Amino acid sequence: MSIERRFEALLWNSRLIVLVAVVASLVVAGAMFFVATIDVIGLVSHLGAYADFHLAPEARAALRSSTVTHVVEVVDGYLLAAIMLIFALGLYELFVSRIEVAEGSEFAARLLLIRSMDDLKSRLAKVVLLILVVKFFEYALRIEINTSLDLLYLGLGTLLVSGALWLSHGKDDTSPHAPADETGA
Repeated sequence: MSIERRFEALLWNSRLIVLVAVVASLVVAGAMFFVATIDVIGLVSHLGAYADFHLAPEARAALRSSTVTHVVEVVDGYLLAAIMLIFALGLYELFVSRIEVAEGSEFAARLLLIRSMDDLKSRLAKVVLLILVVKFFEYALRIEINTSLDLLYLGLGTLLVSGALWLSHGKDDTSPHAPADETGA
């Protein structure tokens, strides 16, 4: 075998170093699923206090606000875990091999089959955007509106988040050049 062929084989097989990132991403995904699940267990264990009819209205309102904030944090944790899982699967498919088990799954086309780096970036960007929306919602729950300017800033932030969501879904879902269905609907 020539030196050139050996070098090319070494170069080609160097792509397998990405397995380190795949395994690390899976570990992080598992850790985030664990953390979020423990948060859910803690959240559920504190809900009994909400059912106490002797609870003062102010304390009930504070507990409700705290509970909603914790739910948002749990959603954020699960979304981060999902990002890491998608990232691991996408890296594996791009650099190592197709996941044959996923090829036969009805969900694979929507989630896992990554054909290019742009596909992976697009899927990750959408989940990151969703996490940012959840973080904004968490922030909006805690904000104290003392002036009309505070309310204006909250409204402007909501408008910007809505615009980001609209822009992220506009190109993929509907295209002006997409063929109409047979029914004309």
